[in-house]
Amino acid sequence: MAEVADPRDPELRMNRLVDSGSLQLISPRDKSGMLAGLGVIDGNQVVMFASDATIQSGALGPEGAHVIVTAYKRAMELQVPVIGIWHSGGARLRDGVLSLNAFGEVFQWMISASGKIPQLSLVLGPTAGGGAYGPALTDVVVLAPEGRIFVTGPDVVKSVTGESIDMAKLGGPDAHRRNSGVAHVITHTEDEAFTAIRNLTSLFADQREISTELVERDLAVFVPGPERRAYEVQPLIHALLDDESSVEFLPMWAQNIVTTLGRFGGRTVGIVANNPQHLGAALDSAAAEKAARFVRTCDSFGIPLIVVVDVPGFLPGAGQEWEGAVRRGAKLLHAFGESVVPRITLITRKAYGGAYVAMNSQALGATKVFAWPNAEVSVMGAVAAVRVLHRRLLANLPQEQREIMELELAAEHDQISGGVAKAVEIGVVDEIIDPSQTRRAIARAIANAPQRRGSHGNIPL
Repeated sequence: MAEVADPRDPELRMNRLVDSGSLQLISPRDKSGMLAGLGVIDGNQVVMFASDATIQSGALGPEGAHVIVTAYKRAMELQVPVIGIWHSGGARLRDGVLSLNAFGEVFQWMISASGKIPQLSLVLGPTAGGGAYGPALTDVVVLAPEGRIFVTGPDVVKSVTGESIDMAKLGGPDAHRRNSGVAHVITHTEDEAFTAIRNLTSLFADQREISTELVERDLAVFVPGPERRAYEVQPLIHALLDDESSVEFLPMWAQNIVTTLGRFGGRTVGIVANNPQHLGAALDSAAAEKAARFVRTCDSFGIPLIVVVDVPGFLPGAGQEWEGAVRRGAKLLHAFGESVVPRITLITRKAYGGAYVAMNSQALGATKVFAWPNAEVSVMGAVAAVRVLHRRLLANLPQEQREIMELELAAEHDQISGGVAKAVEIGVVDEIIDPSQTRRAIARAIANAPQRRGSHGNIPL
């Protein structure tokens, strides 16, 4: 009877990832707990390394670290993506401080490669201690159903804090889906995880040229008219992008902002979009941090950005201030202001207050700012503004007259200081475009802009 291969076998896992017959090992099969190879994904060359979970649960010592460093050296020489397949118990205890130093050397290579070559991680099993920081230092982390990411395991947690918790609750998909922001993509099956890595690799490695001859779609149907009405922004994003696979990053974490990598006119682009279905699309500290990391990722690899704006402002509250809304909001300002890739802003309904600035405004160097005809650009909504500016006048009116007066004053306020026409007049909006002409306008703006990439690393903000 033929022996059944262990599904944790690193060579088997690398073969699952790359095109059939393309795997070439670049390290020996030994007891190091790590294996490295070259391969091809959809015609794009990649370098890979994979934990050997059949040996000491994939724990890493100096020899295993040397395999990862070998992979990084080759990826840097070839200037191709490097993919880590993780299933590691962390440092090998018997090697003591040698293992800790080995992890440090791996981390230094990851940091040195940051922003220079795409780094992707596929976590298929428990990945603990130093093994958790390996994926965290990379550009994208894909977590499979059996993947676990945590610094200290359940036994250590219980001995130190007395808390009883299993690995799944501590660092499994549910733990990272909403709470941590560590895993960018969480899949329902292991096959989906491999597919996600393949799609992401193609998007990073084969960015292609943009076509300006796009099929137009009436995007207005995806955005309800009343400014306060909630809606999910994902259907608008899907209609804006080509009919190809796209990957949303961190879909369940900071849901008031959506970050998606996909193709637009055939070219790889990043989408950052406010999502009114959650918190009314108000920016909070987590959303600012999520968007900032995504902007820097795209800028690092020369991926143009499309920013879809429908934002009422920053979320107020003591909790937000104490969570670092100012510090974390500044990350988004810095990320956009530093970015050199083409970045196009589309204001669909409203852009109010400081959030207007933070969402890739003209002041932060946006390549182009477009707005739909009924969009508003203002310090705040017109009705809210007149309630502040004309508080005494309105307070002395009966309720029915007050509502009528509010609308009249709001219309007057729009003419004086708000509305998209005023924004065009002062130059903070470049052009008013019809929703049905949006795709071609954005494509032309990207095509006409200098195609550059940032010269910075991609620190995990």
